[in-house]
Amino acid sequence: MYLHGTSRINKLGHLEIGGCDTVDLAQKYGTPLYVMDETLIRDRMRQFVCAFQNTGLRFRVAYASKAFSTMAMCRIVDEEGLMLDVVSQGEIFTALSAGFPAERIYFHGNNKTPQEIEFALDAEIYLFVVDNFDELMLLQAIAKEKQKRARVILRITPGVEAHTHQYIQTGKEDSKFGFGLESGQALKGVELALTCSQLDFMGFHCHIGSQIFETNAFSATIVKMSQLIKTSYERWGVLTQIFNTGGGFGIRYIDEDTPKSPQDYVQVIASTVRTYLSDLPLIPEIWVEPGRYIVGEAGTTLYTIGTVKEVPGIRKYIAVDGGMSDNLRPALYQAKYEALIANRATEPATEMVTIAGKACEEGDILIWDIPLPGVQSGDIMAVNCTGAYNYSMASNYNRVQKPAVVFVKEGTAEIVVKRETLQDIISHDHIPERLIPKKEKVTI
Repeated sequence: MYLHGTSRINKLGHLEIGGCDTVDLAQKYGTPLYVMDETLIRDRMRQFVCAFQNTGLRFRVAYASKAFSTMAMCRIVDEEGLMLDVVSQGEIFTALSAGFPAERIYFHGNNKTPQEIEFALDAEIYLFVVDNFDELMLLQAIAKEKQKRARVILRITPGVEAHTHQYIQTGKEDSKFGFGLESGQALKGVELALTCSQLDFMGFHCHIGSQIFETNAFSATIVKMSQLIKTSYERWGVLTQIFNTGGGFGIRYIDEDTPKSPQDYVQVIASTVRTYLSDLPLIPEIWVEPGRYIVGEAGTTLYTIGTVKEVPGIRKYIAVDGGMSDNLRPALYQAKYEALIANRATEPATEMVTIAGKACEEGDILIWDIPLPGVQSGDIMAVNCTGAYNYSMASNYNRVQKPAVVFVKEGTAEIVVKRETLQDIISHDHIPERLIPKKEKVTI
């Protein structure tokens, strides 16, 4: 397994992250357990900022909180000075509860409810990324009723199909997201936004997908978006203030993945912007919104190995005490991972096994056909690159408890999300009066 960030194998032959022995972490906090490398998280944020500083362009780096949203994570984003991209009232509430400044929050989403819009307006977040005509008019109406103004940028679907899984291609013309560029909806959206008395049109957003390794998809998108920016200026005299080029930068999950550095991505974005927008009176402020790239490789999930089942001549299944309830991505996207035995990390692989989860689903397989040392019940397995979308998508399927999350840094581990208790599982259940069992009369 490739070791990311501060991960290393210590003198005991154990996997260590952030100076903390993962075997000790498993014993202290239980498994499954999400372990987040705080140093790597901060390093990734700073790499994006530094890459942009070297371009000379005006810029903002935002963290896409849907990848991993907790109050502690919001504190790190705040301390590093990044913007925060949110997609729900819950993510806004989490950020505000953590003391994150509302003026650095902006709100995504293709179906923001009236309640969410009202909440965001009352919180005075920085801006809204408007996804469609209905939302534009709804935001205008609510802002007018509340006598508030709202900054907006329009999410555009540029018609670029990035080479990634079809479920995470979001830039193609046939998408649930955004105003279509090829169809002419984008220009109609600008025209309508300019007529809205309560809205301040600031610019554009686009996002072409996730887990993208090639840079030419980003440059092709910017070329298309540049024409929209220029047409808006020529037709209405609109100077685009903000051009959010999105995220989707790929990370290394397995050997075959070939991610680029923040510098590589930013250099392509910046050079393409300069080439195609320098003839305008104002080059827009360029935004990016990495999420997975910041937290994905920083996360490791620890499991305890339970039962072992061998299907003669076919396959050997190793079951862990988690699965699709804490990592839905293999079942949802056919995502691939690497793993090692954390308590015997230096031992050579001697067999090919398949890692199965404990959910009551045949499809609950975390990793197919991975070489490992002779696995024993009670071993601690570490699956890497689980920092993005794993905790975010965790569920109580089969009524299992959601795992705890710890941040590790310089030999110290701190709980940032407590493990759910059995009482937590039923805390929102309610039994109607008619179903409450009646106490039987006691006869003497």
